[in-house]
Amino acid sequence: MDLTEITSPAFLKKLNKEQMLELAEEIRTFLIEKLSVTGGHIGPNLGVVELTITLHKMFDSPNDKFLWDVGHQAYVHKILTGRASDFDTLRQFKGLCGFPKMNESIHDVWETGHSSTSLSGAMGMAAARDIKGEKNYVIPIIGDGALTGGMALEALNHIGHAKTDMIVVLNDNEMSIAPNVGALHAILGKLRTAGKYTSAKEELEYILKKIPAVGGKLASAAERVKDSLKYLLVSGVFFEELGFTYLGPVDGHDLVELERNFQYAKKMDGPVLLHVITKKGKGYRPAEEDKIGTWHGTGPYKTYNGDFVKSSSIAPSWSGLVAETVRDLARDDRRIVAITPAMPVGSKLESFATEFPDRFFDVGIAEQHAATMAAGLATQGMKPFLAIYSTFLQRAYDQVLHDIARQNLNVFIGVDRAGLVGADGETHQGVFDIAFLRHMPNLVIMMPKDENEGQHMVKTAIEYNDGPIVMRYPRGNGIGIPMDEVLRPIPIGTWEVLRAGTDVAILAFGTTIPMALEAAIDLETKGISAQVVNARFIKPLDSAMLDYLFSMEMPIITVEEAVLAGGFGSAVIEYAHDQSYRTARIDRMGIPDHFIEHGSVNELLDEIGMTSEGVVKKVQSILLNKVLEGENA
Repeated sequence: MDLTEITSPAFLKKLNKEQMLELAEEIRTFLIEKLSVTGGHIGPNLGVVELTITLHKMFDSPNDKFLWDVGHQAYVHKILTGRASDFDTLRQFKGLCGFPKMNESIHDVWETGHSSTSLSGAMGMAAARDIKGEKNYVIPIIGDGALTGGMALEALNHIGHAKTDMIVVLNDNEMSIAPNVGALHAILGKLRTAGKYTSAKEELEYILKKIPAVGGKLASAAERVKDSLKYLLVSGVFFEELGFTYLGPVDGHDLVELERNFQYAKKMDGPVLLHVITKKGKGYRPAEEDKIGTWHGTGPYKTYNGDFVKSSSIAPSWSGLVAETVRDLARDDRRIVAITPAMPVGSKLESFATEFPDRFFDVGIAEQHAATMAAGLATQGMKPFLAIYSTFLQRAYDQVLHDIARQNLNVFIGVDRAGLVGADGETHQGVFDIAFLRHMPNLVIMMPKDENEGQHMVKTAIEYNDGPIVMRYPRGNGIGIPMDEVLRPIPIGTWEVLRAGTDVAILAFGTTIPMALEAAIDLETKGISAQVVNARFIKPLDSAMLDYLFSMEMPIITVEEAVLAGGFGSAVIEYAHDQSYRTARIDRMGIPDHFIEHGSVNELLDEIGMTSEGVVKKVQSILLNKVLEGENA
């Protein structure tokens, strides 16, 4: 069938098994072809094709609520709810979002991009349903990796205690972004191999029903026998002890088994957990054979062999540069350990893990635990490097504040994907970390202008012993400059002048340095002398340089790829106020007060005026106002 003609999932009610199997193959072919051009989360979506088809066949969306945890596995859901014709625009500027999006469809009832939120959201929806006396099913679909998140476990505890009617689908593919770790993963492993439990239990119950009732003692004994069998065949019945009826494990690619078990689940009162075993990347050999998470989310690739369309950049990736510099330093410093919350591949820590297995910790999707564990390590004289994406560091705010900064511990936090990240959109843009870190006492925040300065900043962070230090670095690759062979620490709180000027000072750092320099060159052709400062330390500020600029009565423009509210520019304004520079002229450029959606980074920057042309216009405006004010004085 033509997938682009689908307008509603209602047609699924009429399909037989053979037609559903044909549909599944068509969807897989469609996804493999479309994502080879746009990139996207290919592995997770190929794994949930049959599951998604069955969900929409057995339930009535949007009256019945599907909550896709993380949301990166919702492409099949989007196809079945009428959005196949938009897949050429997936994750593109103004195009189809890579995650569930309420303004795209009434079938997207829960927006997300972070893991472990679906169960709490589902509890809220189910509670609202019960208060209003409505009748519908609430079905969160959560992966085994996301289930390790503390928030998910909190929700499981509440749902089981409240005995809330809900069908939780545990999509168990044994991987999240990277191979899963932890005791809960081991429990699920035991459940996967405990298929005999369900049939043995059913046989025992049948036999017990044939025994004439001879009083309470026999009934009680029968229950104890059943319980004993449960613990014998399923070591640690985690979910049933939490108050859930456990069904499974079920083959997530067997349409008949899926439908049969959903029928069971619909008839049961209270919370039900349906444990579904799926194959990540199902139907596409390169993705199926992936053991480390490379095919979780990709850029464009060649469909016939799975080769990725590689970037033309010869510069090192930022993640790789930082991870490798840490690894190099770790050879001579046994204090150095590395921690990641389930992102060893994205953070390029595989080599560190291989060389120093006893000093590497992948804690799973548990950002809060990762931060506090780093604090614990630091109390014992270790030098923990916590590699974490900016968007995920948001989840550990309290732990950074309460456990790291408050205790003034020597933790090195590498904030990866700082700034706009592009295609993953508003849930992943790394633009908030400066604002929520800058107000924390004891914390140093820095960002390099290029990869050479980046390696020196890693050296700076490792040698810094006066408390926590944060290094921000963007997604993607460096700019391809020569690298110094000898590393040296950079004095904390020092900036550098990259281009001298007398009319205006442009304070920039990290990814905004190139646009500031380009603007200065353009301004020179217009007769304006612009000084460009690499404000590489966001906290503490270079007070000596600021004092000089203010004493020269030079207008200042700050440029940051981060939110303006509470950001670097705000820090400069605060400094001017606190030091009584009442006539200081300060203007700011940065991310405005709204969420930035998906698209290429350059397209997004252009849309909000964060370009060299925008800097030129800002400078011209501030200088014109200065002239007008002088004439009116």
